[in-house]
Amino acid sequence: RTLQYGAERGDGKFLAALTDFLTVKSGFPVKAEQLLTTNGASAALDLICTLFTRPGDTIIVEEPTYFLALGIFADHHLRVHPVPLDHEGLDVDALERLLDEVRPKFVYSIPTFQNPASVTLPKKRREQLVRLAEKHGFLVIADEVYHFLDYFQPAPQPLAVYTDRYEQILSINSFSKILAPGLRLGWIQAHPGMIDRLVRSGLLESGGGLNPFTSAIVSYLIESGDLAENIRKLHDVYRLRSGSMTAALEHYLPEVEYQHSQGGYYFWVRITEKDTSSLREIAQTRKIDFRPGRLFSSQEGLNGYIRLSISYHEPQQIEEGIRQIAKSIKEH
Repeated sequence: RTLQYGAERGDGKFLAALTDFLTVKSGFPVKAEQLLTTNGASAALDLICTLFTRPGDTIIVEEPTYFLALGIFADHHLRVHPVPLDHEGLDVDALERLLDEVRPKFVYSIPTFQNPASVTLPKKRREQLVRLAEKHGFLVIADEVYHFLDYFQPAPQPLAVYTDRYEQILSINSFSKILAPGLRLGWIQAHPGMIDRLVRSGLLESGGGLNPFTSAIVSYLIESGDLAENIRKLHDVYRLRSGSMTAALEHYLPEVEYQHSQGGYYFWVRITEKDTSSLREIAQTRKIDFRPGRLFSSQEGLNGYIRLSISYHEPQQIEEGIRQIAKSIKEH
């Protein structure tokens, strides 16, 4: 059965297991008809762009935002308008002012442990964002792939909580951050009416369900409790690495500005007024790398920032990396 094309919404056993998992982890009832299996979050975002936008349409993103999402939007020839972030995430008041000037097809947001800024949108702003979507008729694409990686304090309920009442909210998620990126497996959580629209896409009608073989494997990992255990392990590992990153920044780079990360993968660090792309070239000669801030701007700004990640290296490697970045800054 798992080697057939499969149902368009995804393998039924997998969706049932995912429904139970999300109901427990998210803290509210989730129904299987609210879920659609995808080939990861990027493929989900591309599918949404294909179905709900046309070249030249306007969308709104956070500034900064996930830089590879900007590439997907460029593929679809969309006009991107930025809205700034502050220490509590998307500035929803600034968004409301922008909506007097533009009519977006959707707002793309990473509401929890944002990539790259690591900030989290509080409940009050989430509710305000949903109200604006209702009033102005745009979609909210919530990229919630870091939602379950809260190491120091619980995250607010995901924007997916609103999908039982509002068709405008689409939450995309993935096993890439909580299990393994090579699985290329994720899901969209949305109102059942919106899921029906996604299922009627030419892609799914032609190719059948996405990733039925991998989802059959992952359904066993969910049912056995191994996925929940893996997330608990990730919390322990990443909490330690996050602490190491913080300690190293305070020791080697006490003058820089950054948000203390409460979860997710990233530290968003303001280094200098200069272009950190040239700093990156120096760091690479020391076998150290980071993402320069310019990548995360839809307006070619944010030149003084860098994004650092805790996801791959051990604490001692993280400390050595920051030490080498500090040396690179002096040379720069």
